[in-house]
Amino acid sequence: MKQFAQTWPTFSTLAALTILGAALAACGSDDDNSSGGGTPSNAVPNFVSGGISSKTYDGVSDDLLTAGLGKSGLASSTVPAISNPAAPTAAELRRLAIYTNYRALVDVSTNGGYGVFWGPNVDLNGGDTLGEGKIAGKEYIAYSDDGSGTQNVTLLVQIPASFNPEQPCIVAAASSASRGVYGAIASAGEWGLKRGCAVAYTDKGTGNGAQEIATSLVTLIDGTLASVNLAGTKAIFKASASASSLTSFNSAFPNRYAYKHAHSQQNPEQNWGKYTLQAIQFAYWALNDMFGPVSGSTQLRFNKGDVTTIAASVGNGGGASLAAAEQDVDGWINAVVVGEPQISLTLPSQVSVRQGGVPVASFGRPLADYATLANLLQPCAALAPAAAGAPNLSTLLPAPTNALRTARCATLAANGLIASGSTTTQASDALNRLHQAGWLSDSDLLQAPMWDSQASPGMAVTFVDAYMKASVLDNLCNFSFGTTNATTGAAGVRPIVSPMSTIFGNGNGMPPTNGINLVYNAGVAGAADHRLATSDASYAGAACLRSLWTDSNPTLTDSVNAVRLSANLRGKPAIIVQGRADALVPVNHSSRPYLGANRVAEGSKSQLALYEITNGQHADGLLGTPGFDSRFIPVQYYNLQALNLMWAHLKSNATLPPSQVVRTVARGGRPGDAPALTSANLPSIAADPGSNAISVAGGTVNVPN
Repeated sequence: MKQFAQTWPTFSTLAALTILGAALAACGSDDDNSSGGGTPSNAVPNFVSGGISSKTYDGVSDDLLTAGLGKSGLASSTVPAISNPAAPTAAELRRLAIYTNYRALVDVSTNGGYGVFWGPNVDLNGGDTLGEGKIAGKEYIAYSDDGSGTQNVTLLVQIPASFNPEQPCIVAAASSASRGVYGAIASAGEWGLKRGCAVAYTDKGTGNGAQEIATSLVTLIDGTLASVNLAGTKAIFKASASASSLTSFNSAFPNRYAYKHAHSQQNPEQNWGKYTLQAIQFAYWALNDMFGPVSGSTQLRFNKGDVTTIAASVGNGGGASLAAAEQDVDGWINAVVVGEPQISLTLPSQVSVRQGGVPVASFGRPLADYATLANLLQPCAALAPAAAGAPNLSTLLPAPTNALRTARCATLAANGLIASGSTTTQASDALNRLHQAGWLSDSDLLQAPMWDSQASPGMAVTFVDAYMKASVLDNLCNFSFGTTNATTGAAGVRPIVSPMSTIFGNGNGMPPTNGINLVYNAGVAGAADHRLATSDASYAGAACLRSLWTDSNPTLTDSVNAVRLSANLRGKPAIIVQGRADALVPVNHSSRPYLGANRVAEGSKSQLALYEITNGQHADGLLGTPGFDSRFIPVQYYNLQALNLMWAHLKSNATLPPSQVVRTVARGGRPGDAPALTSANLPSIAADPGSNAISVAGGTVNVPN
């Protein structure tokens, strides 16, 4: 234990700074605006708590988009250096967070389109004119909170030096997945900064705040660490439990972690729209602070509605953007552009979805339903002949893959959840049941990697915990988050260097993240990595999560109902882009029914277009992986095209192309050595899609095959 303790930094200086409130200085700024700044009439929004900090970046040594790394540094496999791994500085953590989040959301691999179709060097017209692409400007950061420190949603505004106050614009970029505040920097922030817009980021109340139970360390707004007691109300998140309860928990379940999205007990998703709107209002304050009239004036430079504002993000951030637009009764948002939005809908009875004129098997299920089903069936479905040749089929698990899959199939069959018979029969039935639940055959090859990589299990556990308002002490369905042995999977491993020190930079907000894995506590030989805890990959835990939905647990049901969207965008022009092969957020449960529900809600006033991309899947950051490179194309290319189309619509009244299927061409070639991506792989969104048009009549959506 002495050796373990020596790996921790001392916190005496940090404690003093925390007590003084300086822990909010996210960039170590000497440019602080904690008093409010700006003209007397530029009042700090009442949801901002604990002060505001800012820093100006020169665009050379450091910048807004690449944290000084430039195009080359973001593409490099060499992780940005940290001088003391046990105690990184705030600047080092910011650089690491930007590096990690950028690479997670777009393909930066050789021949995959980086530096050609997107990247810091590529201008808005697609030209390679911006060199390393560093962008000078100013960054403001603060918490949204009621003063108690129990919410502490991070808001961050970047204002590029190119911002033109005569033609002001804002891009609201809520983080994707459960990421921290830089979680949309590649998907929306880069486009906004290049356009000269302020970018209003938020972690939407889920982002990357953790507590290490064994040490009571928590993350602060700049990613640095403090003990729970010294952090006070300044922690991004701390577990709502007594010290004695946490001590007892640590004795029984050592080296576990509480995480904000899963364990805040606040069902943060119900407020994603509110926090996105708050980020926009905070951006207005920052713009007035920077460009407002001379001191003493009673008039603001920018009043509500004066700044062209697009809500844009992907995944959970896309869902947050749509929620914000639905809730925006005051005119903060002008338009919406989102990719693969994760949403749960209140579906009108008029809505139906057809593909090629044939009703789809299932549509409009909420995440709590489809995520728990995927987590249950995917390991078995991966053995179906139709899923053969999946990318990374046997390389992501630290144990013989097929043995786990075969055992999961056998257990599912024994419990009557799939057909009995040979393993092939069982697996084919598991895959067919996913088809009947709304997954398309386009995503068959992704059932294995979505589970192997723990994307599906991590999402199922995190969201069900959140919907159940579970405490870390609950170990819901015998799952917890902890460090594990890389070889055996055994949990409770004491880390040589705590993952907490770099979790702000490397973390994604749900397991697996920065060495913290999903643990099943009821393993055969004790708690272990959920994939290895039992011979059937912790079937009992997966079945428990599923039963909470199928048995209509009232807490779960109420929480899911609280996050459902109406699809009423109040007449705002909007674009949804989604890959047809998305296995994590299936199109039948996301963009397709949203389009139908929007037409029911808005009728002829609807200005929503859906662009469905063939050969597109959920995570562009995987496209450098063998098998992904040859089989799937970057959806980010179309996210950027959609943003440009929306800009032309807002500024020049250009007509938005109608809803359509965009038929791309996979790169082909040998997995891991696919030929270079070219424009031949990426046909443009068409002004006249012809037979590729997606039609909407009443609430019926018909998508061409």
